[in-house]
Amino acid sequence: MKRRRLTEEEMQLWRKVASSAERLLPEARSIEVSKSKPVVEKANASRIGSFEIGAKSSRPSRTHDLMPSISERIAKQPVQMDKKAFGRLKRGKLKPEGKIDLHGLTAQQAHGALTGFVMRSHSEGKRLVLVITGKGKSKFDDNPIPTRRGVLKHQVPQWLSLPPLAGCVLQVAEAHQSHGGSGAYYVYLRRH
Repeated sequence: MKRRRLTEEEMQLWRKVASSAERLLPEARSIEVSKSKPVVEKANASRIGSFEIGAKSSRPSRTHDLMPSISERIAKQPVQMDKKAFGRLKRGKLKPEGKIDLHGLTAQQAHGALTGFVMRSHSEGKRLVLVITGKGKSKFDDNPIPTRRGVLKHQVPQWLSLPPLAGCVLQVAEAHQSHGGSGAYYVYLRRH
């Protein structure tokens, strides 16, 4: 967009308005309106350097600061259980002793069902249960701010880390492909 310059009449009007205005902050410095073009400081020009249209930046771009995916965050959690058993768990070699499928439930319904299931499983002495959340529905999203896919997939790990479930849960890990992959979680329970 090309900027148009103010006419002499507009500049006189501006000066009249500016001179009659009262400052909100009297200690702030005044800004003078002049007819001349602004002068670019040489210090700024030397920092920018030469540039041609179509040229690439010589400086490497900074990495983004987006939050890692839920799968990456779960994978980075420290291992609380036996490391050998955890390796077998990740390879899908341990068989879950119980499972709950939360597909089709609202977040409120799923939270209640998950809490009851985990508490019951823990009181029955089970060690490994499978929580199926699903991956979430794919939908066209043309918003400038991305929305998360899979409400339950994101909520279940948080629910498992809060009371009363946190006292029962030793480890949460994404399930092996044979047990649902990224649409399910292994929940390894503490001994009671």
